[in-house]
Amino acid sequence: MNIKNYIKNIFKIKNEDEFNKFALSLFHYQYVNNKIYNQYINLIKSDVSNIKDYTHIPFLPIELFRTQKIISTVDTVQNIFISSGTTNNQRSKHHIVSLEIYKTSIFNCFHFFWGNPKEFVFFCLVPDLHNNPHSSLSFMCSELINCSNNSKSGFYLKNKKTLLSNIAECQKKKQKFILFGLGFEILKFANKNNIALNGGVVIETGGTKKNKKRIVREDLHRRLQSLLKVKNIYSEYGMAELLSQSYYMKDDCFQSPPWKKILIRDKTNPFKIIGNNNRGCINIIDLANIYSCGFIATNDLGHLNNSGFNIIGRSQNSVERGCNLMV
Repeated sequence: MNIKNYIKNIFKIKNEDEFNKFALSLFHYQYVNNKIYNQYINLIKSDVSNIKDYTHIPFLPIELFRTQKIISTVDTVQNIFISSGTTNNQRSKHHIVSLEIYKTSIFNCFHFFWGNPKEFVFFCLVPDLHNNPHSSLSFMCSELINCSNNSKSGFYLKNKKTLLSNIAECQKKKQKFILFGLGFEILKFANKNNIALNGGVVIETGGTKKNKKRIVREDLHRRLQSLLKVKNIYSEYGMAELLSQSYYMKDDCFQSPPWKKILIRDKTNPFKIIGNNNRGCINIIDLANIYSCGFIATNDLGHLNNSGFNIIGRSQNSVERGCNLMV
């Protein structure tokens, strides 16, 4: 596989046939070059030569990111994104060989759903990158902040007073802005401040469980809509093991960019893919995961519909994921 051409072209995918072609190309590349993925495929006795469609590609259990080095190259690792967790041995580690690929995915994904990041001010209620260099979420926020090239863009978890004044200034100047952060942090900010976010976009990134308290997304969104006096609340779905995001949009479901696919597997048969409107566990194809594994079987429960997908919880006995444990 020509890696340079692959990287260049996956972000230009326009249809199912193109996605299938690149998915199969990535599969065969990783089957040869990813030791753990190769061992897993051989262990389940998958007939690699007969795989002609991306729905038949084997998905690597996400738990292996916690115990194994999932990598598809001998090139130098530039960073390791680590999931949040209660103990070090429970944390997933995503070895990143090319931060440029992640940056490209971040910007292309944002363009696809929201437009040019340079047109927005980013107010981020997530831990800052300086103190969290191995957080994929903090890295993404840092890149969007830097791309905006606006002095007001930044991390505001510990600077809420300045956040309030900067929001007011953006509203006065009719400058587009995004309040982007962990669910409970945005809710805490909204509860403490009587503020209408007219002219802004609110995107929560998960983090809906804290200190044994949990809030379902629909309830969180209703409360934030009322407190912040906005019509819509949006969500971002990502994880340390991925390099591409999905966004909860106006059709009341998550949508993914063209180089990412969500499939649903049967809860009782991990090798069976089921159709729309059937609940099961979420499998993800992320073609940007070139140097790790692009085919991941997660522990999130959900279902597909004609517009996208929804998440309905976590499978039993799975470890708490990501943003829920960041702060």
